[in-house]
Amino acid sequence: MRISNQDYAQMVKKASPPTRVAATLPGAFGIGGTICLLGQMLCDGYTALGLAQRFCSTAASCTLVALAAALTGLNVFDNIAKHAGAGTLVPITGFANAVTSPALEFKTEGMVLGVGAKMFLIAGPVIVYGVAAGVLYGLLFWLFGT
Repeated sequence: MRISNQDYAQMVKKASPPTRVAATLPGAFGIGGTICLLGQMLCDGYTALGLAQRFCSTAASCTLVALAAALTGLNVFDNIAKHAGAGTLVPITGFANAVTSPALEFKTEGMVLGVGAKMFLIAGPVIVYGVAAGVLYGLLFWLFGT
């Protein structure tokens, strides 16, 4: 059975629930902003503890990744994401969740074929295209300089 693109689009539109933008925006901004505020507080805290200013953002990012991975493992992150939507996906915590979730899901298949093979199932393309974009940007910067 062949279906036209227009018929398929109508079927998708009919089956997809409408987005409630007004209801989801406050949660996304509130929780996303809270994650960013936590990151800034961590950075300021690391600076207050004597860490050099140039390293505090790296330490704060690593802490947020570890916290998001731990919350994913405890099944808390998904409950937060239900209310926040893109507010949890856009910051670095979304990346940590995208790596941790498949690893947890496939842990029954073993460390190599389960966790190791499936860990980057979702985040792998992000890493590949991020590295490729970085290489392209570096080449352009090297060729044309500033």
